[in-house]
Amino acid sequence: MVEGSDAGKQTSYSRGVAIQFRNEEESEAFHCIFQQWKKELNVQGRNIPKGTNVMTSKSKFDEKIEPSSAKMYFHYYGQLLHQQNMMQDYVRTGTYYAAVMENRTDFFGRVVVDVGAGSGILSLFAAQAGAKHVYAVEASEMAEYARKLIAGNPLLGQRITVIKGRVEDVVLPEKADILISEPMGTLLVNERMLESYVIARDRFLTPNGKMFPTSGRIHMAPFSDEYLFTEIANKGLFWQQQNYFGVDLTPLHWTAFQGYFSQPVVDAFDPRLLIAPPIFHVMDFTKIKEEELYEIDIPLRFIAAVGARVHGLACWFDVLFNGSTVKRWLTTAPGSPITHWYQIRCVLSEPIYVMAGQEITGRLHLIAHSAQSYTIYLTLSAKMWGPGAEQGGILQTSSCKLDLKEPYYRMSQPQAYPTTQDQQPHPFLQTQDVKIQSQDMDDTVIMQ
Repeated sequence: MVEGSDAGKQTSYSRGVAIQFRNEEESEAFHCIFQQWKKELNVQGRNIPKGTNVMTSKSKFDEKIEPSSAKMYFHYYGQLLHQQNMMQDYVRTGTYYAAVMENRTDFFGRVVVDVGAGSGILSLFAAQAGAKHVYAVEASEMAEYARKLIAGNPLLGQRITVIKGRVEDVVLPEKADILISEPMGTLLVNERMLESYVIARDRFLTPNGKMFPTSGRIHMAPFSDEYLFTEIANKGLFWQQQNYFGVDLTPLHWTAFQGYFSQPVVDAFDPRLLIAPPIFHVMDFTKIKEEELYEIDIPLRFIAAVGARVHGLACWFDVLFNGSTVKRWLTTAPGSPITHWYQIRCVLSEPIYVMAGQEITGRLHLIAHSAQSYTIYLTLSAKMWGPGAEQGGILQTSSCKLDLKEPYYRMSQPQAYPTTQDQQPHPFLQTQDVKIQSQDMDDTVIMQ
């Protein structure tokens, strides 16, 4: 029965259910979800028709993401060991803490929504900064652990409400003055949580409200790494055996070879491997539309600083917390303190050769897929150089297709590469000062 219905005229029911909630928080959450169901059914205060199944409406998340991927995703983040892996990334966690505490004026007395709250650690940071109330929205089973952690910190927890559900589905009792979230994946966009962050902005944030983080940048530069290229190419040697217990494996060699080069390499590399200054692509989380994240097309143009064999494109990201008091960056750049995101490299199966001063052009094209990741299409070309270069023309081109969902986790520390005479260190990377305490710099983050 709902308020305003004519249920009082009825004298009998085919079935009745009494629901007793453990606390007001759960009662409020049930009420919010029930009101949302009514709204989606366009009932708006009138009787819900007899026999209506309120679970039939399909959320936007379900329309985009295949169920098996979502099940694995929420199972993964519902485990404490994976939350610990992220929390022990002291560059990540320390930067978030600093961004919040240095900008207390943005949080004090404000309503905050923590999008994908996980363990609830960012919600607790917001409460420490004086938030009026924090709504911690978490879809995985980690919501129950978050409740325990928050209940164990009662001075802060009395201003935090954990709501189990997806931001695409839940209903909040009030609008938020500020959103806080950690929606970044490998290459910034992996796992497609940025879309949920943007949806939360459109659903919950007041006009002129703030977002922490505010914007992000994907940085890209061509690299030369003979060790890495040889390592990947040699993986396929197994399939060149012509007498494997009497079986010829060579028919699968080319397929296996292509498969190894379809994996983006996740590791921490020496920035001296970059052969040109990086460029970057900006995403303003306060303005970008959800649909713009379905397909990301980035034109590439570099000028080679040295002569080398180009093995692919190296990528990393940073995000900005544009606070009213302090603007703070979190960077994953090579040469900076290592984070659990590391860096990522797209390796070409057919490298191209360039000389110092030669122009490198191309395209990085990302297309979202239903497994909560992206298909990567990379093309790099070496343009003519020297006399007659102004007439244009392409000397060499190489392309590859990779699946961001299936990376090759290579190592946790950068290798030491000898500096050759024609490749001296150069200051390509101008990383922002993140002001993390020195003792945090020494902690090694364990690779997933």
